[in-house]
Amino acid sequence: MSGSVYGNIFKISTWGESHGRGIGVVIDGCPAGIRLEDADIQRDLDRRKPGTGKYTTKRSESDKAEILSGVFEGKTTGTPISIAIFNEDQRSKDYSAISDVFRPGHADFGFESKYGFRDYRGGGRSSARETAARVAAGAVARRLLEEIGISIAAYTFSINNIQISKDNFDLEQRFLNPLCMPDSEAAERAAKLLDEAMANADSTGGVVQCEVTGLKPGIGEPVFDKLDASIGKAVLSIGAVKGIEFGAGFEASKMYGSENNDSFYIKDGAVKKHTNNSGGVLGGMSDGDKLVFRAAFKPTPSIARPQTTANNKGEDIKIEIKGRHDPIVVARAVVVVEAMTAVTLADLVLMNMCAKIENVKKIYTDI
Repeated sequence: MSGSVYGNIFKISTWGESHGRGIGVVIDGCPAGIRLEDADIQRDLDRRKPGTGKYTTKRSESDKAEILSGVFEGKTTGTPISIAIFNEDQRSKDYSAISDVFRPGHADFGFESKYGFRDYRGGGRSSARETAARVAAGAVARRLLEEIGISIAAYTFSINNIQISKDNFDLEQRFLNPLCMPDSEAAERAAKLLDEAMANADSTGGVVQCEVTGLKPGIGEPVFDKLDASIGKAVLSIGAVKGIEFGAGFEASKMYGSENNDSFYIKDGAVKKHTNNSGGVLGGMSDGDKLVFRAAFKPTPSIARPQTTANNKGEDIKIEIKGRHDPIVVARAVVVVEAMTAVTLADLVLMNMCAKIENVKKIYTDI
């Protein structure tokens, strides 16, 4: 299988399966000298791990990260960083009844078509459990970005048709409710909607918004490695994501140029913008404003209500999916979006260091 490696300079390679011995990531290209402790990684993993609330899968995993290499005396060494997360509560027997069934909304049919067989234990590599390895990598990337003043914060923007309000916005609220919504009133309404969905053996989707502050202008490449294109690839690689938009997003298609253009002005000798319809990206490069994008997540495909499907014997059948599944993935996916954003930005920041000869001279002529 190819496609498990992401990045150019700051490069990650995830490994493992949902119901295998464990999962993990190898990070290559991380600069030496960054302070990194287990707690930095565990903090983000705890935000993603299962079994932590009413609206998450009941699978009980501690998701304890073990740094196997690349860190010495609390600092990165510049060599590959290997992080392992061992599985503790895998129940493969929960899936034995559907070993020959193509579950609606899952990767089963694609895997069997591509490889001739599949790991039916929770989806194997296509399981959302793989994202724990991404979160571990993102925690390392986040430490790198913090060194240069870049911060990332994502939150649940909407669940089904319930959207947060600007009037009630409080970023700290996202840590005070199980749905990671920075609007306590919207979180209450969304919880009721989810309770109804669960009572009907159903699930729902939602939107995550991510904001990045501290980006200097010029991060990102003007052609294939555009800032928005790179983040788009990273975020769309998260299994349940079906769409992404930056700034005004699809609403920009309904605007006139005079409305959509962000006018520039000078403040304290720096170039600023009156509005941010660009979402902080112009010509594939950061424009110095806040980077803002939204990712749309589909409903969790594993639902207990009867569905029609087919099996690999060529038969039409009905299925009721058993096991432990989230009624919504958005709340746990917030930190995954942050992680993939951090990994992408760490890579682009390092790539940007060789954009000008002055940058190269700062390193090689001042020795």
